[in-house]
Amino acid sequence: MKKTLSLVALLAAGSSQAAGFQINTHSARSTGMGNAAAAWLEDSSAIYSNAANILGVNKLDVTVGDTGILPGIKFTPVNGAEQGQKTTLSPPPHLFIAYKPFDKFAVGLGVYTPFGANSRWVDDFVGRFKAQESAMAIYNINPTAAYQLHERFRVGAGVNIYRGTLELKRALGFVESEGQVHLGGSSWGVGYNIGVQAIVVPKLITMGLHYRSSADLTFKGNADFQNVPAEFQARLPDGRVEGDVTLPATVAWGLAFTPLDNLTVAFDANWVDWSSFQELAIEFPDNPAINNPLPKRWRAKWNYHLGGEYGVTPDLQVRAGLIYDPAPGPHGTLTPDLPDADRFGVSVGAGYRWNSLRADFGYQFVTLADNESYAPGISGTYNGSAHVFGLTLGYSM
Repeated sequence: MKKTLSLVALLAAGSSQAAGFQINTHSARSTGMGNAAAAWLEDSSAIYSNAANILGVNKLDVTVGDTGILPGIKFTPVNGAEQGQKTTLSPPPHLFIAYKPFDKFAVGLGVYTPFGANSRWVDDFVGRFKAQESAMAIYNINPTAAYQLHERFRVGAGVNIYRGTLELKRALGFVESEGQVHLGGSSWGVGYNIGVQAIVVPKLITMGLHYRSSADLTFKGNADFQNVPAEFQARLPDGRVEGDVTLPATVAWGLAFTPLDNLTVAFDANWVDWSSFQELAIEFPDNPAINNPLPKRWRAKWNYHLGGEYGVTPDLQVRAGLIYDPAPGPHGTLTPDLPDADRFGVSVGAGYRWNSLRADFGYQFVTLADNESYAPGISGTYNGSAHVFGLTLGYSM
């Protein structure tokens, strides 16, 4: 059995909002609180953060929004000049619907993008033979149900139906010229998620725990080789490409404190099992001689989120948060196809309600600390930053 992220891994060649190629900004309310949401967020967007919490809706709740992720990763080779990426805006949208026909039972549906990345390195990038341009998105269709087992204990579960698409361009070096290969593919996959929420101290402390399973996808597509000299064309024909990807399992544990009626403080610790990514490989079934697997040896990591929400008035809330999200890969396997670094984030946000309607805005500034690479042939230092803008509109009744 292969244990590679294969094609999808290559397409994370930019900065997603979180480490690796995870995206967790699927609610502007949560975004403003640094994504600390597992224990307390009780609108329809809880389908992502904790399935049990959709029981917090009154009858019907709908949220729809978008997140603009504007990354900027830079690479400075040893004894070389700093290079970076072209400006690329990634807009993963989100849509959630939750309906509670009975006091103790609720159902919902979420459509969002939990994994993805989009980047374009400058044309003369020193690492262009690893990655030039890339776009990857993993969409999740997530039907969900939740039940109130006890007045202080809820459970929820869902099915994750994944649709993945990808595209990659990278340069090819020949004796006296450069060519290019353009790869594209798509896949389906299935997983599940389970969540619980418990009231530890009534009106003061709640706890949430949410597990999302791993999911296996097999991407299949085509490779298009361009500007290949005549003497190499027989070795590099257009043809099929494929590869396996295992989306990582995740666990979110959260606590929420409500010391005042209009103040909530929340903390989340999330575990992401990146250890399934031990090797990066592209396979050419019609031409296996050009397969070139690369070791990655990623490790499972914890990331941490702290946030607060304060109700200025019954209709106006303000929010702030802090984030620490360490990179999962070792220095020896860090290359331009998957640049990454430890991430530190600060967030702010606000929300306003008009009767049954509401609007939430969240902003995060994420800085990527210096991360040295000792990879053979392309050692240097990666760093950068990302701006994240979230807007979510909601309706409840």
